[in-house]
Amino acid sequence: MRAHELGRRGEEVAARYLEARGWTILERNARFGHKEIDLIARREGVIAFVEVKTRAGTQFGHPLEAITQRKRREIRTVAAAWLRRARPGAATLRFDAVSVVFRGAEPALLEHVEDAWRITDRF
Repeated sequence: MRAHELGRRGEEVAARYLEARGWTILERNARFGHKEIDLIARREGVIAFVEVKTRAGTQFGHPLEAITQRKRREIRTVAAAWLRRARPGAATLRFDAVSVVFRGAEPALLEHVEDAWRITDRF
């Protein structure tokens, strides 16, 4: 399976996982320029900007290790642009991460890290 297809499958698995836990997916693959946030989800008074990392196995390390400082800054940029456009009202904002590891055709492991990192400057 090609990397792009694997990533899209992982995003779909992550979205279904979040929806099953009461989250509403507000947007998928939100873009600002060439930067992207995989999922934007809302539950009660929380909006989560969710980065999904998917792997076909763990031989190259844990998927969440791929969320670098640079990627976090990119996600913050897209989040700020989305907030200006969507104007979602008062909400607690946070950055979550979901890792999906496939073994064959089926997801073998999913991990949702709530509030995975913080941004110290204001939106």
